[in-house]
Amino acid sequence: MLTSVCTILLGTSTVFANGSLTMNQPIEKKDKVTIPARNPHPVFTWNSAVPPVSPVLHPGSARGAGMMDEPLWKIDQVLSQAIAERVMPGAVALVARGGTVVKHEAYGHSARYLDGKLTEMDEPVVMQEDTIFDLASISKIFTSAAIMKLFEQGKFQLDDPVAKYIPEFSAGGKQDVTIRQLLTHTSGFTAWIPLYAQGNSREERMEIVFRQPLKNPPGTKYEYSDLNMITLGALIEIFSGQRQDEFVREHLTEPIGMRDTMYNPPASLKQRIAATEYQSTPARGLVWGEVHDENAWSLDGVAGHAGVFSSASDLAKFAHIFINEGKYGGKQILKPETVKLLLENQNAAFPGNDHGLGWELGQGWYMDALSEGTYSFGHTGYTGTSIVVSPNNKTVAILLTNRVHPTRSTVSTNQTRRLFARQVADSIPVSIPGNQAAWFAGYGDRMNKVMEANLSLTKDDKLSFAAWHQIENQADYGYVEIWMDGGWKQLASLTGASSGWEKFELDIPKEALKLRFVYQTDSSVNGRGMYVLEPELSSGKGLSFTRNDWELRNY
Repeated sequence: MLTSVCTILLGTSTVFANGSLTMNQPIEKKDKVTIPARNPHPVFTWNSAVPPVSPVLHPGSARGAGMMDEPLWKIDQVLSQAIAERVMPGAVALVARGGTVVKHEAYGHSARYLDGKLTEMDEPVVMQEDTIFDLASISKIFTSAAIMKLFEQGKFQLDDPVAKYIPEFSAGGKQDVTIRQLLTHTSGFTAWIPLYAQGNSREERMEIVFRQPLKNPPGTKYEYSDLNMITLGALIEIFSGQRQDEFVREHLTEPIGMRDTMYNPPASLKQRIAATEYQSTPARGLVWGEVHDENAWSLDGVAGHAGVFSSASDLAKFAHIFINEGKYGGKQILKPETVKLLLENQNAAFPGNDHGLGWELGQGWYMDALSEGTYSFGHTGYTGTSIVVSPNNKTVAILLTNRVHPTRSTVSTNQTRRLFARQVADSIPVSIPGNQAAWFAGYGDRMNKVMEANLSLTKDDKLSFAAWHQIENQADYGYVEIWMDGGWKQLASLTGASSGWEKFELDIPKEALKLRFVYQTDSSVNGRGMYVLEPELSSGKGLSFTRNDWELRNY
């Protein structure tokens, strides 16, 4: 976990502070108007080990999953606003905790434009909850799971050289590249080559990848590369004797009923598939029902780096096995020890590029408040897809969009991904001692949230309070400061994650004229936040805040 730093403390902002939002009902009660639960679940709180994990996904209430309704409903506003600003034409969001699906909603359109000039269709296709998306690079986690299934069968060892199984791979200085390095993007491969413009067949293009020279010596640098995963796809086919799509279907998706997950979907499903880009180079026209990635397309739609199509509910099933010891519905897809290995940080030598075997770890730029050090895992896709899993909270957050429809020249979806993940995190309540309300600093970038009180002391005093925080380590900070001798003096500073609620007692000189709690954030990534409970002076004098940007909340 992140470390808590305290010297001899704090603050921030809230998103949607005015409270205006479109409220949708929980999925199992769409025919009724429901009143949100105002009080948090007394046990299933942030990082609680108590919430059970059900064998399969099922719809349920937010409170039943230990979550709060209103933060989840604010997701509607986040996505509706992004669609209005043309960040993407449409989206599907799914949130589950412990297998309880608390939100599954569709927004906007799955197909809206005829060409790159934004010519509107006569009959745009409305997004549905079961819309199928081109997952783009989220395909990589299927490749990783598939190769590790073969690892379980004893087909290879992680530190085996790739060239042991693909002799021609030794070309270009790659004789020492290992399978582990492919999985962790430390092989030395360059990020990308225009494979679609080379060769005349899938076989020829695979040979081009195998003979591609390295950009960096193996193991010396992290560089996210599609070539790593294309090579892993080839290894799957060598070890299994099946094409990758056949192996993934037989061993991963079919056993747990992922009926909407596939490579190369049939034409009969086109109306259920979200359209992607209008491509002029290569001259493919509107890509709709075929893989968007040009290199995967040139590899007949079956590749290790891209090519998987799926729906939000199917992807949630796949994610569920990683918080349920490799099982779904009684089917043991991966061994528990394999799941653990897939999620262990392999890239400690490259801080900030933390990676399991295929899964990305602790990437706050899209995980935001769901990111807890290297415990959280997930992946994104170029088409506008993302998945974040918080194993400590047994929570899955899936956001699927078709942001490249009809052009990739759109606003980045990263801010939308962050806001989505933030609302999911905020719906998981922090347990407050005594079921009281505490001061919460809120969320936001470049925040400077202040809670300030005047002092009129006749003798030295002490300030006592309790604090809970889970914020970006050494980037966001909470402070306690006093005004004396014409300036602010810092008494305490917090960053990272606390060990639950921590008690503080700070000396306040009688010369101090003001006291304030401050919360400051940088330009990206928010954690679950900062709370302060019962700030008071030992003299019995109450603190009356003359300025207060914080909010009093009970979760």
